[in-house]
Amino acid sequence: MITEKEFSHNLVLVREQLENACHQNRRDSSEITLLPVTKNWPIDAVKLCQNAGVDRVGENRVQEAIGKMEQIKSVHFDLIGHLQSNKAKLAVGRFNCIQSVDSEKLLEKLAKIAGAKSLVQKILLQVNSGKDPAKFGISIEECEPVLEKALSFESVDVLGFMTIAPFDPENNSTAQYAFEKLRKLRDNMAITFGKSFSELSMGMSGDLNEAIAAGSTMIRVGSALFGQRIQ
Repeated sequence: MITEKEFSHNLVLVREQLENACHQNRRDSSEITLLPVTKNWPIDAVKLCQNAGVDRVGENRVQEAIGKMEQIKSVHFDLIGHLQSNKAKLAVGRFNCIQSVDSEKLLEKLAKIAGAKSLVQKILLQVNSGKDPAKFGISIEECEPVLEKALSFESVDVLGFMTIAPFDPENNSTAQYAFEKLRKLRDNMAITFGKSFSELSMGMSGDLNEAIAAGSTMIRVGSALFGQRIQ
């Protein structure tokens, strides 16, 4: 685990990268949320964020995240990893936002559980805008009917959309394509349904510039802050 000094240094570097990308694309950095990804790291990673004034982190696994939630109450957790149906009951009401709603079946289950708990669960629809067979997500073509169903539930609140760009370190246009497709989808859905869907969670440290250029409102960063992840 890195030291607090090392983390603070990394945080400054990532924020500088974000500021530079915003400047290049004539965007205000206050529009962008930096979400540290603490998955696979011990509770100390969340404490580093907390001490630096960052009160929201991303986790991939439900039970790992819940263990951390029970130790730190002042930090909000987003679920950014694939959610198995059998873990849905554990996730609803625990996570600030479930960003990885990647199927109609999962959507229906989350809505039913949230309704039974008399709460409203914030969600993002995960869209496979890069058509990557290795990634989860609703296809561009399937998104409108799934979104329409989501908006019919009182127990979920669709804040926007999330995507993970295909891994292609040799060609940044691959990520750019995926991000622009998601933004265009969001813009079209906003017109169709008369709702802003203001959250676009897309981009990590390696494709941050492309994500911000395309309109991202949330960048998910792990290794650039914490170093190489524990396996």
